[in-house]
Amino acid sequence: MKPSSTLRAALVALLAFTGLAFSSAARADSGFVTLTIYKAGWIIGGSGGGGVLTFRGRSYRLSTGGLDYGLVFGGSKTVLRGRVSNINRPSDVAGVYGAAGAGLAVGRGARAIVLTNQKGAVLELTGHQVGLMANADLSGLAITMR
Repeated sequence: MKPSSTLRAALVALLAFTGLAFSSAARADSGFVTLTIYKAGWIIGGSGGGGVLTFRGRSYRLSTGGLDYGLVFGGSKTVLRGRVSNINRPSDVAGVYGAAGAGLAVGRGARAIVLTNQKGAVLELTGHQVGLMANADLSGLAITMR
C-alpha cells in the first residue's frame, strides 16, 4: 500500500467512526420532568418524593429518594421543573445523580440545578423551595420509574 493510500484509508475510517458517534448522539431525545422533593435533616438528611417524566407524548411516574451528608439543618419542600436531555428511552432517566451544593431557604427560595446520571441523562431544573433549610453538603438523588 502506498503512503497516500494508507492515509486515505485512515481518513475514511476516522470519518466513519466520527459519523457513528454523531449519529448515536443525534438519535438521543429530550423530555420534560416535574419533581416534588421533601427534604429533612440534622447533619445527615434524607429526601423523598416523586414526579412525572413527559417523553414522546406519554407520561411516566417517577419516584425519588436520597441522602445528604454535611451541614444539613431543617426541612423543606422543593418543586422543580425542567428538561431532561440525552435520553433514548424513558428508563434512561432512572439512576443516581450526585451533587455538591450549598443553600439557604427561609420561607420561599429559588433553586436551579443541573445533574447527570451514569447513563448520560442530563437534568436541567429550576423551581422553588419552601421551608427552613440550611445546607452545605454532598447529596445523592436516586430516580426510579414507578
